[in-house]
Amino acid sequence: MRPTRWRRSTHVVVGVAVLLLVAGVVAVAAVTTGGHSSDAAVEPAPPAATAEPGIVPVTDSAPKPTPDRLAATLAPFLADPNLGNLTGRITDAMTGEQLWAQGADVPMLPASTNKMLTTAAALLALDRDARLTTRVLTGTRPGVVVLVGGGDPTLSAAPKGQATWYRDAARISDLAEQVRSSGTDVTAVQVDISAYSGPTMAPGWDPADIDGGDIAPMEAVMLDCGRTQPVSVESRRSTTPALDAGRALAMALKVDPARVTVLPSGLRGGTEIASVQSPPLMARLREMMNASDNVMAEAIGREVAAAANKPQSFAGAVDAVLDELDGAKIDTGGATLLDSSGLSVDDRLTAETLDEVVNAAAGSAQPDLRPLVDLLPIAGGSGTLSNRYLDTDAGRAAAGFLRAKTGSLTAINSLAGIITDASGRVLTFALISNNAGPTGRIAIDNLAATLRSCGCST
Repeated sequence: MRPTRWRRSTHVVVGVAVLLLVAGVVAVAAVTTGGHSSDAAVEPAPPAATAEPGIVPVTDSAPKPTPDRLAATLAPFLADPNLGNLTGRITDAMTGEQLWAQGADVPMLPASTNKMLTTAAALLALDRDARLTTRVLTGTRPGVVVLVGGGDPTLSAAPKGQATWYRDAARISDLAEQVRSSGTDVTAVQVDISAYSGPTMAPGWDPADIDGGDIAPMEAVMLDCGRTQPVSVESRRSTTPALDAGRALAMALKVDPARVTVLPSGLRGGTEIASVQSPPLMARLREMMNASDNVMAEAIGREVAAAANKPQSFAGAVDAVLDELDGAKIDTGGATLLDSSGLSVDDRLTAETLDEVVNAAAGSAQPDLRPLVDLLPIAGGSGTLSNRYLDTDAGRAAAGFLRAKTGSLTAINSLAGIITDASGRVLTFALISNNAGPTGRIAIDNLAATLRSCGCST
């Protein structure tokens, strides 16, 4: 049976604050007697300050939680009815041993924790410095130029000198300057979107999420991931992102935007006269994971597909992502995915698969996955966790020690990540809550936070 329509939760405004203050004081005293100043008495300077590193390695000898004590500690939090239907798994990062599980092999709606799989596949399949190229070619008729999409959704129409939505994004203004330098007299612009194939909206996506700012139709060229007002966090997305990019190029070349069309299928441009490149893969992965950027996730999924010589489509991206994980010996048997972002209400993943991805990144068997740990938002500090784990004693105890990818749809909450417990043992975990109650997000945060304070070893 098809699930009822789910809606994404409101945007999370992301903030990061890390403060370090070192102060030294030297006291100088002047003594005054009978209206005359004596020589200033200067106290000896204090010894030089020594650095106290805030980050120290965990010890290999930290005791491991026992399954029985861990289960007993979790039991009161698992009883919260706001968790709805909850599945999960907790694993020792060093040994890979499963310490606790509840329905871990049951496929559930994962929401944005699906992005963990996309990120892992990208780290396995792509060069970390990989960039995407947007080009301008001469057209088949004099005066016509072709804007060729290379899958870079971060391209910006911001004028030179003005900040872009994505750091170090390529600019339409640079393309226009190169076109002018080529001596081409431009009278019309065509847009080549042939790099992507298949539908532009995934099964299980709600078209209302375009106006809601969560997604845009996936086309091979767009501006600011389809945002219509890049300076606004609440910007809606465009229904015609490729045409928008073509019109921006036309205006930069002082061409009537009405003379912008999509290049008919099967036609190609001629000689390259301009090109710009996206930020490197790692920068785009960090933005995608911290902001839970759906359009960026879909574009990166298509990069993985291209590397595997598969169609750059929703289906091609899913196949390529799962193939990469299978090759890394991560069990994806319970996965049924329709997109690379987790926005589809028809996606299904198991907590076992999610935890295996994190555990592989935290362990030593798959070194290419290690950067995934650093890409996870920090509880109380960054990304979609910046404003969480700050309101309760248990939450504050976990702040800074828990890193996880979040997932949120209506009545859906998920977390998959890593935490260091009170004994200094590193644990990985995946928790998926479906049909959650009104405080389901708080309930799942409390459940994960208790891993920090758990004295669960023998």
